[in-house]
This record gives sequence, C-alpha cells and structure tokens, in this order.
Amino acid sequence: MSQTITSTNFRFPNLRGVYKGKVREVYNIQDELLVMIATDRLSAFDVVMPKGIPFKGQILNQIATNMMKATEDLVPNWLVASPDPNVAIGHLCEPFKVEMVIRGYLSGHAAREYKSGKRELCGVNMPEGMKENDAFPNPIITPATKAEMGAHDEDISREDILNKAIVSEKDYAILEDYTRKLFQRGSDIAQSRGLILVDTKYEFGKTKEGKIVLIDEIHTPDSSRYFYLEGYQERQDNGEVQKQLSKEFVRQWLITNNFQGLKGQVVPIMTDGYIETVSNRYIELYENILGESFIKADVSNIDKRIEANVLNYFSK
Repeated sequence: MSQTITSTNFRFPNLRGVYKGKVREVYNIQDELLVMIATDRLSAFDVVMPKGIPFKGQILNQIATNMMKATEDLVPNWLVASPDPNVAIGHLCEPFKVEMVIRGYLSGHAAREYKSGKRELCGVNMPEGMKENDAFPNPIITPATKAEMGAHDEDISREDILNKAIVSEKDYAILEDYTRKLFQRGSDIAQSRGLILVDTKYEFGKTKEGKIVLIDEIHTPDSSRYFYLEGYQERQDNGEVQKQLSKEFVRQWLITNNFQGLKGQVVPIMTDGYIETVSNRYIELYENILGESFIKADVSNIDKRIEANVLNYFSK
C-alpha cells in the first residue's frame, strides 16, 4: 500500500491557528493567508472512514485548483498558489455558514427524498413524474447548513436562510448568481470531456475587504457527481443504473454493508484490496474530469514533502 496522509501537525511560521475539517486541514498564517492541505481522508455520510485513500488528497487538490483557474473569469476565488500537489494557499476569508448545493438531475440525496414521497427540497418544488437521474427542467439550488466534524449537514430553504439572517438578502442574491454561473461553466467543461455534471456544492466567503469569493474546492468527486454522457439517455430509457464518476460508489458500498452514518451503526472494515480499488477509481475520476493523465506525486514521505514545499513558498 502507498503511504497516505490522514492528519497533519505542521508548525508553519506566523501560525495563528488550525482548523480541521472532514477532509482538509487549514492553517491560518498571520490572519492573512490560509494553507489548505487536502488529506487522504475519506468522508461519507458525514463520517470519516478509518483508513486513508492513496493519492486522494492530491487528486482533490489538483482538480480543485485547475477548476478554480478555469472559472476565475466568471467568479472571483480565494486561491493564490498551489506549491505542493496536496496544498492550496489562498486569502483568509470569513466563510458563509451555508453550502450552495445545485442539482441538474434527480440523483443522490434528492432522489432518496423523492423516492420517499417528498416533492419539495429546501423549499424548491420537484416536478411529478420524474424518475431517478432524470434532468430537472432547470437546475435547482438546495442549500445546506455547514456541519461541524461528526455532525450532519442539514437541508435549509432560501426563506429560512434569510429569515434566520444566516446570510443577508443582498449577499444571498450574489451567492445564487455565482452558483448558477459556476454550475453552467462546470457543465460545459464536463460535456467537453464526455461527462455530465449532475450536482455539486460550492462554498463562499468574504475577504477582509468584504468581497465575496469562491473558497474551499470546486468540481471534485467529493463535492460533485458526474455521469458519463455517452449512453446516458439510453440507460435512462431502459431504466438502467447510470455509469457515474463520484464517491457515490463508496456510499453504495457502505449501504450494502449496512452503514449510513446512523446511530449504532459500525463502519465496515475496508480491506487493503478495497482501498486500492477506491484509489484507482479516484485516479479514473481525475483523468476523466481533467482530460489528462494523473502523475502520482512522491509519497515516500508526504509530510516532509509538504512542509518543504510550503516553507519554500513562504521564503520567496
């Protein structure tokens, strides 16, 4: 098995604090910049799996930084540099307390809700007569509140966000506009690579100057679901399962093994063989989403490599 990085404990100069999310660890440098390290941790159903997935952090970081650059003409973002395959450095922002989830198709959580009889998600109506993986007439925005480690993200409506003053109406209008623009660009990029961007989520923050920017990551298999374009309609017409690129395959494996993050459920054991298949699926995701071959970084001593690259960046 390749070496993985599942937690970090760096002592970068001018360090003000560290935030540890489900997958990323974020170092605050002098209340000016953030060093975001994508670990190899795997999260599903808001639970972090016990073992890391080789190269997953590199894959997520490189897709996200690539996609940030491919959308910066539309929506400003936090990114300044990526000095290491697992690292993004960007402006310190105050994050909005909602994730902007946008869905072009009835899949995943939306499909599960629809199947249970619900026809409204986050205050948005879902048409009658749809079947799983059908396209919505227009993409729908279904926001979620951001959960702390170990807690579940929760659906919330636009009305609730405004009524509870989680986001101001003026700012929320910008978040919605940016979300739709990013999703359209992401869909166009996906289509050019023989994929369909099914759904995704975006996170936004405010810089010290009060500018709203895209933060965190974008269009990776952890935040997005992709289908293969070829054969999509045929599979829908025949009632077949869609061929997809996302971590839904991990969720399905967990469901099959009686785990959905519910109280009392135990995470099934992931064998080295299964972990390797997950790693290979992530590499496949990378190559399809970016349309280029994946080059494995040197993982003989990941911590040392990351530390050296970050320190070198700050010494310039």
